[in-house]
Amino acid sequence: MSTLNDSMHAMVLEGPGQAVQMRCLPRPQPGPDELLVKIAACAVCRTDLHVVDGELPDPKLPIIPGHEIIGRVVACGANVHNFSIGERIGIPWLGWTCGHCRYCRSGQENLCITAKFTGYQIDGGYAEYTVADARYCFRIPSVYSDVEAAPLMCAGLIGYRALRMTEDAERVGIYGFGAAAHIVAQILIHQRRKLFAFTRPGDIVAQDFAGRMGAEWAGNSDMVPPEALDAAIIFAPVGALVPAALRAVRPGGIVVCGGIHMSDIPSFPYDILWREKRLVSVANLTRRDAEEFLALAPEVPIRVTTESLPLSQANTALTRLREGKLTGAAVLIPEF
Repeated sequence: MSTLNDSMHAMVLEGPGQAVQMRCLPRPQPGPDELLVKIAACAVCRTDLHVVDGELPDPKLPIIPGHEIIGRVVACGANVHNFSIGERIGIPWLGWTCGHCRYCRSGQENLCITAKFTGYQIDGGYAEYTVADARYCFRIPSVYSDVEAAPLMCAGLIGYRALRMTEDAERVGIYGFGAAAHIVAQILIHQRRKLFAFTRPGDIVAQDFAGRMGAEWAGNSDMVPPEALDAAIIFAPVGALVPAALRAVRPGGIVVCGGIHMSDIPSFPYDILWREKRLVSVANLTRRDAEEFLALAPEVPIRVTTESLPLSQANTALTRLREGKLTGAAVLIPEF
């Protein structure tokens, strides 16, 4: 194992569309407002796929992907006084904001025009160590292991923000039953709301998984649910699901697009949007989301379905996610 202030192993993306490659790099040093974190686990997110596959524009290259990070503080910058060496923290997708634009001042820091994101413009968690702005690091409830906690940092946070946008909807449909959906499902059941799950046509494994999570009904994404929905959340990055979800919700219902990237939405008749149906998107997250969700998770309690792989198998995890062959979340563990 490498010694402090020396080097580290990391899986690095050199260019879009390429496989990530194991590299030996200098270990980063924290700036005045940053923490140096020894990574214990990093979950693999669909947004990582969008970065690796070149579907998100202008990443920092080369880049270390990964933004669902759990680790322990090993050094603090000179201006950091609210964390201590040895504390366990989580690092999410939103990694830095300016703090003074109209969005930051109005509680919409998720829309900051100069925001930077972990694993996209800031080196992320497919590594032994990382540095992070202390403002965007969060203490993790002790009831979760490192592996269990990792998916909470994006699948959980984005899922929670998307669910908040459904307001008090009683009957909620989820399109794409993966890592985020299985967390949101548990909150819905905890809140005594009804869950309807939509999967790729014929994906019996995912439908059975949704049933075990408490779904009232689980079926193909091209099916009509047995009841009109009050709201729907789309986690799958498939634009064609938007008109399908609009057809499934009642008048006055809401459709929430929960991903950062989606294929083009096909044209659809105005009639399926009319009658005050709403179509909204979720962009990133705020610190308030993290604080609320991390307090709620142990109360539910949220249980996370995971599969652990060594960091060196990051490409295997990405491929399995791309092919829809994961149940729950893949989590990478540094093995050095």
